[in-house]
Amino acid sequence: MSNIIVAGSSGFIGKNMCDFLERKGHKVVRLNSKNCDLLEHKSLLNYNNLKYDYIYNFSAYTQAGNFCDLYGGDQWIINNKMNINLLEWWAKYQSQAKMIAFGTSVSYTVYENLSEETYMDGEPYEKYYAYAHSKRELLVGLKSLSKQYGLKYLYLIPSTVYGPNYHLDGRELHFIYDLIRKIIRGKEFGETVTLWGDGTQKRELIYIDDFVKITYNLNEITENEIINLGTGDEHTIISFAKIICNEVGYDFHKINFDTSQFVGAKSKVLNISKLSKLIPNLSFTNLEIGIRETIKWCKNQKL
Repeated sequence: MSNIIVAGSSGFIGKNMCDFLERKGHKVVRLNSKNCDLLEHKSLLNYNNLKYDYIYNFSAYTQAGNFCDLYGGDQWIINNKMNINLLEWWAKYQSQAKMIAFGTSVSYTVYENLSEETYMDGEPYEKYYAYAHSKRELLVGLKSLSKQYGLKYLYLIPSTVYGPNYHLDGRELHFIYDLIRKIIRGKEFGETVTLWGDGTQKRELIYIDDFVKITYNLNEITENEIINLGTGDEHTIISFAKIICNEVGYDFHKINFDTSQFVGAKSKVLNISKLSKLIPNLSFTNLEIGIRETIKWCKNQKL
């Protein structure tokens, strides 16, 4: 059994990761904005009563939609403060622990091959500029502290994670939940469904159960690495919409595509060659099954 502390434990990914770790028999300390303000370094000192084997860092100030474009300045300040405080605490008081931290695919330059060696190259897409750089700076911190103090880390770059038990706290929904919500409402209330863009933009999804299992396995087998964590497969918004329409019984042809709205990058799929070498015979939850389970949960939540 390991002692594990998880920052950002109340978010969708963090909560599911904590649940998974506890099912594995580990002792998990869950940090969130209510019990530990990562913007204040002294808050972390309250957790020095244990020596931790692993520190999971899911903390991030961000939302879906155009949040990064509207609040880039706040994002840059808040995310860098949280990461600096957590990394300083790690180096000073928990140097025996291995940190598992998470980047973002938006740190990649839009037109580059999304493989790990290009993660720091070029300028990120302007709409995500500040958030992207704050995640790059997190990696700089991990590498620098590892080099100077011999600390161990793992830096994972996930594609969009989806599945049941998403956080419903009033923030903007990631695209797949927004699609599901709109199409369910279209079916139940006869509403016209309007989706942003022409539907040809592509996105990659990884199911939450796959994500936490792969994260756990990677932590067991490697360290001081930067690794893409996705399926390596992308689909158009049209494809996602058709699957959802089929599941809920809504006529896909009634969907209106608004080409005047912001849609972000036209394509964004991670190169998972490194991941595939580390974990041969990778298998992922079938997309239709994953979306079906997510729809069931969304219906129960009246999303």
